[in-house]
Amino acid sequence: MTNPEAMAGRDVIDVLTADHREVEALFVELESRQGTPEHRRQLVDVVIAELVRHSVAEEAYVYPAARKALPDGDQVADHEISEHADAERTMKDLESVDPSDPRFDQLLTHLTSTIRHHVQEEETDLFPRLRAACAHEELVELADKVTAAKRIAPTRPHPAAPDHPPANKLLAPGAGLVDRLRDAISGRPTSMAELRDKQRH
Repeated sequence: MTNPEAMAGRDVIDVLTADHREVEALFVELESRQGTPEHRRQLVDVVIAELVRHSVAEEAYVYPAARKALPDGDQVADHEISEHADAERTMKDLESVDPSDPRFDQLLTHLTSTIRHHVQEEETDLFPRLRAACAHEELVELADKVTAAKRIAPTRPHPAAPDHPPANKLLAPGAGLVDRLRDAISGRPTSMAELRDKQRH
């Protein structure tokens, strides 16, 4: 989601917060209900890809760091992973619903509400506590790991895949590669840059 050149020296909280702002901007655009059904479908595809990459990277690196650094880290991480699982089930349903179907907006409303709640919890509780508990260097190193993980992470929801390392979605053999192949063959955009490029051609 984030430009690697602009990330030098940024810590993992900066990277994840930037992801949150990008997804929120997509939600606001979707809530305006502007554009063709095809455009709204493509926006949702981008939202799903961004959220899946973000959550997979958090589950691989951020939540294990929380488990280690915070006294109630296991409880916090388990709660966050449970919220990811709820969002992922909604994304899986949303993936197959046509934008003209009334269920599309119902599912989108549920997803938006779930993600906004999750973001608010992370930004007001988990992120400040991680910043306080971890050395800055560790958080910068986590930013590099999260950024690298997002490059190879799946772009489609896989609600049946494990959420916990070492068997989590990031390490599931080839899930990200298979998703990227499916995206390329179908022409599905997985970022705003891809969507803008598609609109120009």
